[in-house]
Amino acid sequence: MSALYTAVATATGDGRDGKARTDDGQLVVDLAVPTEMGGTGGATNPEQLFAVGYAACFHSALKLVAARSKATISETAVTAEVSIGPVDGGGFQLAVALHAEIGGVDQGTADRLVEQAHQVCPYSNATRGNIEVTVDATIG
Repeated sequence: MSALYTAVATATGDGRDGKARTDDGQLVVDLAVPTEMGGTGGATNPEQLFAVGYAACFHSALKLVAARSKATISETAVTAEVSIGPVDGGGFQLAVALHAEIGGVDQGTADRLVEQAHQVCPYSNATRGNIEVTVDATIG
């Protein structure tokens, strides 16, 4: 692969409690295990960071495929729900549900755009075949 861009981030601390930052300093966050998983909470966690990244990336992919297909869309939003759960052997696995809200089009067009975005989005391509990812669209 010929990279167009490479993001660099470093996490430090005690396990999942610590800090993470990008090399350019644009993102600096405290990390904590969520209370639902027995942690202290009070800070962000890797699942939230993955959800933000996936939502932003998928939203960009949605805008790209809409422009390519010359679909006139209005207000758009993508919500990513990232769940974590145990798997056999003591590990953990993620699952993602993506919900796109698209204005200015009918349901069939919205569904088509979301499926196309799912084929274009780098996060979707990275997770395909590895974890469960569902996508849906609502019109507004």
